[in-house]
Amino acid sequence: MTEHETQQCYDRIFVARQPIFTAQMNIWGYELLFRHGETQAAVFTDGDQATTQVIADGFALGTRGINGKIKALINFPRNVLVGAAPYVLPADRSVVEILETVLPEDEVMEACRELKNQGYTLALDDFVGEPGFEPLCEIADIVKVDILGKSPVEVLAIVKGLRGYKARLLAEKVENLDMFNVCKKLGFELFQGYFFSKPEIVPGRKLSASQTTKIKLLKELNESEAELSRLVEIIQTDLSISYRLLKYINSARFSLRGKIESIPRAVNMLGRQNLRQWLQVVILSDINSTDKGQELLRISVLRGRFLQLLAAVHPAPFHPDSMFVLGFFSVLDAILDQHMDQVLDEISLDPDIKGALIDPHGPNSAWLELLKELDRGRWTDLEQKATQMSIPMNLIDSVAIEAAMWTDEVMGCAS
Repeated sequence: MTEHETQQCYDRIFVARQPIFTAQMNIWGYELLFRHGETQAAVFTDGDQATTQVIADGFALGTRGINGKIKALINFPRNVLVGAAPYVLPADRSVVEILETVLPEDEVMEACRELKNQGYTLALDDFVGEPGFEPLCEIADIVKVDILGKSPVEVLAIVKGLRGYKARLLAEKVENLDMFNVCKKLGFELFQGYFFSKPEIVPGRKLSASQTTKIKLLKELNESEAELSRLVEIIQTDLSISYRLLKYINSARFSLRGKIESIPRAVNMLGRQNLRQWLQVVILSDINSTDKGQELLRISVLRGRFLQLLAAVHPAPFHPDSMFVLGFFSVLDAILDQHMDQVLDEISLDPDIKGALIDPHGPNSAWLELLKELDRGRWTDLEQKATQMSIPMNLIDSVAIEAAMWTDEVMGCAS
C-alpha cells in the first residue's frame, strides 16, 4: 500500500477510546473502537483484505499521545482472530479481545495458544457466566464481565464461577459510582464504563484555593470582550502556561520557519479566539490533574471541537465558537465533582448555553446526546441520532476525525 493510500485509509477511520481504570482510578488501558467512514463500523469479514491495515491504522490513531505503558484492547471476531491480523499489533502494548461470539473450537484455541506464546495478552469479552466457555476462561489473562443491568447478587454468582481461573476480572459497562464500589468489593481489579463521567458529590466538600483561582480565570476568559493585552498578562504571570504556549506555537502544527520566543508575538499569531480556547484547555487541565480528570478533559476538548467544526458547516443553535463552549463545558461537573448548576454560577455563559448544560430535556439536548454516542463508540445509535437531526453521517465522520486530531495536538501541548 502506498503512502497516499495509507493516508486515505487513516482519513476514513475514526477511533473512539473507552478508558479502563484500576481500583485507584488510574488509567490502565483503553478499548479502541474503530469506525469506517464508509460503513457503520469497522466490521471485519472473511473477504476484507483491508482488515490488517484497518487494525494497524486504528491502533496508530487510537494510541497517539498515550503513555507507552498503557494497554490498548482491540476486538477480534473469530475469522480475524485465527488469521495473521493480530500480529500487526505490538505484543507489549496490545490486548487481543476475544468477542463473546467466539466459541472455543480447536482452531480458535490453537490461535490463542500461539498468541500467548508470542507474548500477547488475551481478554475474553462480555462474559455472563454461561457454560461452554471454560477453555477460553482457562487461557484468558483477563475476563471482562458485563454487569449492565445486573444486581450485585447476580454479579457475585458470576465472580464465584470464575474463582478457579487465574484471569484478572474486569467489570464492563459500569455506569455509576455505586456499582463501581460494589465491583471493587467483589474482587474486580479493572473497570470500564462511564461511571467516571458522573460527578462524585460529597456534601461539604469545597474547591481548593487553586481550583477557585482557575475557575475565576475561566470566567474571565468567557467574558465576551477579553482583550489580547489581558490574555498576555494572564499568561506571563504563570511560568507553566508561558512554557506551554511557546511549546504549542512552535509545534509542527504551525510549521513556522523560525522559533517564536516572545509571549506577545505568540499571542498575536494565535489570535484572541484561538488563544481563549487553548487557555481554557490548559486551565481546565490544571484544575484536575488526576487520570480521571485528564480523561474527562480529553472528552471535553474533543466534544467542544467536534461541535464547533460541525456548526461551521451545518445549522446549529449557536455560533460555532459558542458550540465549542457547549461541548467543552459539558462534563465540567464531573471534572470538579460539583453540581453543574453550582459550577456554572461561577462562569459567565450565555443563558441558552447554560440552560442546555443544566437541562437534559431542553430544546438543545439532542446535541449533547449526539456527543454521548460519539464518546461511547455506539455507532448504530450515533447514526440514528444523526438521522433524527438531519446530519449526514459522512459529515459526522469527517468532523470527528478532524476534531480528534486537533484534540491530540492541543492536549499534547497543554501538559
